[in-house]
Amino acid sequence: MIILACDHAGYLLKEQIKEFFNKENITTIDVGTYSTESVDYPDYVKAGNQKVLENSNNVGIYICGTGIGMCIAANKNPKIRAALCSTTNFASLARKHNNANVLVLPGRYINKAKAIRIIKIFLTTTFEGGRHARRIKKLKEI
Repeated sequence: MIILACDHAGYLLKEQIKEFFNKENITTIDVGTYSTESVDYPDYVKAGNQKVLENSNNVGIYICGTGIGMCIAANKNPKIRAALCSTTNFASLARKHNNANVLVLPGRYINKAKAIRIIKIFLTTTFEGGRHARRIKKLKEI
C-alpha cells in the first residue's frame, strides 16, 4: 500500500500525485493534511510512519516544502528509512542501496511531472542486497 502524507506546503503536489494514482487504479491511504492551512508536519509524519510500518510491503510518500523537515522527522523512527529525492537517480539509489521505505519530495521545488517520474522509479526499483544489506543491518545497530 502507498501511504501519502504532507503538510500545507506539500498539499497541492500530494493532491496531484493522488490524482495520478487514482487514474492508474492504484489505491493509496492519505493521512493528511487536507488543505493549505498551516499545520505541523511532524503530526503527519507520525501518522504516515504508523501506516507504513503496518505491513512490510507498504511505502510512504511524504511531501513538504523542502522535504527536509519531513525527512528528519520520519527518520526518528528506527524502522523508517526515508530518503529525500529530487531526481530519479536519487530515487533509484535510495531503493537499490538504502532499501528506503519512504520517499520524501520537496513540494515547492519540483512539479507534478517530475514528481511522477521520481515516484515511478522509487516504486519499481528493488533493493540490491549484498554489501548494502550489511550496511542496513549496521543502521539498525546505531
